[in-house]
Amino acid sequence: MAATSDPVDRRAALKAKSRKAILDAAAGLMRARRSADFSVDDLAAAADVSRRTVFNHFASLEDIVTAVAGEMLADVLDHMEAQATSAEPETVLGDLVAIASGVHLVPTIAYLVAIFGLDEHDDTRRAVLMQRAFHLFTNRMSASIATRHPEAEPLAVELLTAAFCGGLLGLVDRWIAATGAEDSPESRRAWDDLLADLTAVLREPATREPGA
Repeated sequence: MAATSDPVDRRAALKAKSRKAILDAAAGLMRARRSADFSVDDLAAAADVSRRTVFNHFASLEDIVTAVAGEMLADVLDHMEAQATSAEPETVLGDLVAIASGVHLVPTIAYLVAIFGLDEHDDTRRAVLMQRAFHLFTNRMSASIATRHPEAEPLAVELLTAAFCGGLLGLVDRWIAATGAEDSPESRRAWDDLLADLTAVLREPATREPGA
């Protein structure tokens, strides 16, 4: 039985290695160029793979950039998980807020805004890439919070995490407008102020007076 599964295991390992090489190369190009503007040929050369291999793993360059951005956001979560191993869990919302605080999330968001481009006349591409990256982040966050709070009802955790991460995405443009997307103590405080507004809404959704 082991002899039969070995070729399959080797193929899976080689596939995973190629995928990682592509993502690592894309991340390197993004750092070096401070943008997500590179060609498939650039990426294939940097990853030391063929164009065909690139497209065997990803449908487009946008998918690759999104995957790299999602991993950067997930790194924030991984770091927080490592710090939280010896700490008592907060409430579900408390844990979400701790992960998304300015000191943790702003450096990555500022970097991604710079990579995706800060053209106020054409921000559609940035918005789409950020939305897709946050979708990956939401999935990771939901799984992490569910593991940290096994006593909580799974659907409630999933819905609250989705609402929270959707709210974070909604804060990004407001934060850019207020700070110019610079990572600084002031911009981190501005993010935390927006985060407090989001948290307040999730705790107690705003109501409107009858007839207002």
